[in-house]
Amino acid sequence: MSQERSWGVRIRKLLGIKLGVLFQTSPESLVLAQQPMRSLPGNGDFPSISIVTPSFQQGQFIGRTIRSVLEQGYPQLEYIVQDSCSDDETAEVVNGFVSPQLKFYSEKDRGQADAINLGFLKSSGEIMCYLNSDDVLMPGTLARVGAFFNSNPDIEVVYGNRLIINEHDLLVGRWVLPGHDATLLRHVDYVPQETLFWRRSLWARAGGFVDDKLAFALDWDLLLRFVNVDARFSHLPDFLGAFRVHEAQKTSSHYAQVGVKEMRQMRSRYAPSLYSRLLMPFRHMCFLLKHIYFDRKILRAVASGK
Repeated sequence: MSQERSWGVRIRKLLGIKLGVLFQTSPESLVLAQQPMRSLPGNGDFPSISIVTPSFQQGQFIGRTIRSVLEQGYPQLEYIVQDSCSDDETAEVVNGFVSPQLKFYSEKDRGQADAINLGFLKSSGEIMCYLNSDDVLMPGTLARVGAFFNSNPDIEVVYGNRLIINEHDLLVGRWVLPGHDATLLRHVDYVPQETLFWRRSLWARAGGFVDDKLAFALDWDLLLRFVNVDARFSHLPDFLGAFRVHEAQKTSSHYAQVGVKEMRQMRSRYAPSLYSRLLMPFRHMCFLLKHIYFDRKILRAVASGK
């Protein structure tokens, strides 16, 4: 980890800020943080959901990702695994699942974003999501998301809170967000990608692609294109997904070389106003203070067993 990022993480930990921090606690059982399975909407009117998982050499984890999706029990699900001709055990693992909801494609691509685009070209669901091949959905997430979209036809994007797990599925952190702030999103991205769902009509309005020229900021770029076409966002105060940290991920040195440059590019493109930049530190501080409050509220609830 670069010295700058290391000091930033230390300061956040001292202040009780968990957003942006991946390793927060000693590993503990994920059972403590799981939510009970939510009932599916009673009227049987489920919006169809398409999930794409881009994959390359993730045989170690992809089985857990697929299981977390199929075990949702969501009736109107289309799940596409778009693999880049992995030569590890990926194909064997995926083919071990027997489900009409699961489709497996193995073909060359130009990277993660291109694989996501290829997968979505094959999809047809009203609601869209992509889930990386080492992350997982929490139980009941699709029922929660489907019911919310059904009940809120004006909302086009939803996302929730994040759990952070290690390679052994043990909990090492939480990101509890205080709500949605579209202005702040132009300067910093705290939206947990594995919890993000949106309407297909919005996808088309925002260009219908994930930018394959980006390696780190592709999620943020998509969100900002949603903002630019006046999408209506909503944050759900539930742990909808878990982000996995492990040694095979993109390295901190790669982030320092490529990621930082892409982040600056996003701010220059989507938040060019000097006035906006001058006000942002205060707005960011208020957002983080609210985060600390809601995070401690969650911790008290977990400690009391509620």
